[in-house]
Amino acid sequence: MPPNDRLREMATAPLGPLLARFSWPALVSMTLNALYAVVDRVWIGHGCGQDAMAALTLAFPLMMVFGAFGVFVGAGHSALISIKLGEGDRTACEKLLGELVAFKLLFFCVLPPLVFAFVDPILRWTGGADVTPAAFEQAKTYVRLVVFSHLFSHLAFGFSATMRSEGAVVPSMTCMAVGFGTNLLLDPLFIFGFGMGVAGAAWATNVAMFLSFAWALWYYRPGHSAVRLRWRRIGFYRAYALRAAGIGLSPALQQLMGSLINVSLQLAFAKWAADKSAATAQIASLGVFQMVTMLFFMPTLGVQQGLAPIIGFNWGARNFARVRETVMLGLWTTTAVVAFAAFAQVVFPGAIARLFADGADAGFIRLVAHDLRLANCMLWCIGLNVVATTYFQSIGHPWTAILLSLLRQFICLLPCIWILPHVFADHAFGIWLAMPVSDVLAFLATIPPFVLHARFLSRAGRRRAARCGILAIGLSRN
Repeated sequence: MPPNDRLREMATAPLGPLLARFSWPALVSMTLNALYAVVDRVWIGHGCGQDAMAALTLAFPLMMVFGAFGVFVGAGHSALISIKLGEGDRTACEKLLGELVAFKLLFFCVLPPLVFAFVDPILRWTGGADVTPAAFEQAKTYVRLVVFSHLFSHLAFGFSATMRSEGAVVPSMTCMAVGFGTNLLLDPLFIFGFGMGVAGAAWATNVAMFLSFAWALWYYRPGHSAVRLRWRRIGFYRAYALRAAGIGLSPALQQLMGSLINVSLQLAFAKWAADKSAATAQIASLGVFQMVTMLFFMPTLGVQQGLAPIIGFNWGARNFARVRETVMLGLWTTTAVVAFAAFAQVVFPGAIARLFADGADAGFIRLVAHDLRLANCMLWCIGLNVVATTYFQSIGHPWTAILLSLLRQFICLLPCIWILPHVFADHAFGIWLAMPVSDVLAFLATIPPFVLHARFLSRAGRRRAARCGILAIGLSRN
């Protein structure tokens, strides 16, 4: 479709089909990305028990920190590539792509060796000191095996983002699908066929990441991509580095805060558990919660990716009535998604828990079902916060967007994790209760700025419609 037709569609096309068309590519890519970790936990949960599940959960915050560095680079550089493509500056695009590769290589040279050397104290600090020795040793094994494959995973995800920036949606999804399909096939082979357990999950991920990277590199062969990957362009450019970093800061901070929350939950369960076996069970249950929440939240993120360009374009065109319609459609769609997620986990938590646990471990399944039902019972009310964050980011109010994005997890959830266990005799109940409490608090705190802007959009839309009506009458009289 020609660019001018795409722009006209954002201004005039029916919003429902338009939002669906803008959302599904991002949804597929993000879902495949999330399913790496989910598939690992499904196979581990069915074949290796609570210790192995707790091991992957202990490693998860560290993997999120690595992912935050990847987002910090990938989001900013891919956004700038889109802008420079629109300006027709292919040289700048090549430099941005080369700088992305240079940053990935820099992170690989610095971060993995540090983590490999200090994995023992890092895992102990994040709750590993209070789980069973078997869980702790398996966590160390997993981190040490998977950490060096992050060069390939970061490059694959970075290239996938830059593919999207030049409109190559299907190749970007294919990049993710290659890695996911490989991981899906190799996980059971390595974990069960070769009897490698957690180490098998790590090796399956390593191979999957390498193949995903190889496919992405093949896409950037000469004469195929809109932006050339030239080896002589790999380096750092002062003109682009700071600007790209500023764009990537917001999503990177969100991911870092998510890692901090997961560490806090692990430490809280370790502190309040009666013994190491109880701490291991709760941390294993937390791992299931993380994966279930991630799966249910993916459609919401896909909707937000679809909303952003429509809101931004119509805000720039001063078409405030359409901005308001888009925001309200996004709010109802997102609320429906999270309401379904809350309903499923309140009504069918046992069935969901059995996806991640051996059916013979009835006690663990009951624990996970209880935790899922309690933690996500108020998930239906977070749709407002998610849509408001997307709205403010799309109209160029980044600090409001950052504040709202940190509101639920950092400002509300983090204090509740450490306060509520003191209130209840069942300390684990207090920790899990922190999540629905923070959902409600974030919902209430988001109402005032959202309502104010909704009223502004209504007034501005009516004024614009009135001006257009007056102009039309004047033209008809002439």
